[in-house]
Amino acid sequence: MTTITKESLKQELDHFNDEQLKQVADFIAFIKFQTKFTHQKTDVNQFANLYQEFAQEDRELAEAGISEYAELLNSEDKNESGTW
Repeated sequence: MTTITKESLKQELDHFNDEQLKQVADFIAFIKFQTKFTHQKTDVNQFANLYQEFAQEDRELAEAGISEYAELLNSEDKNESGTW
């Protein structure tokens, strides 16, 4: 088995044509992209903190939204029955 070194790879690249170099560049970009996402760890504590920070505001917005929704439904019911 041949030992792969940076120097031997550089020498190989010197012999590649433009299309082959483009393929190598694409592959390098893929490896960087893949590595970025495989090494990221989800911090559950961060999500828990965000949830706690916005929980009350979310509840208030949901309650306000339900009230508006109920008003719209009542308005539609009145329009469909012919009364205003």
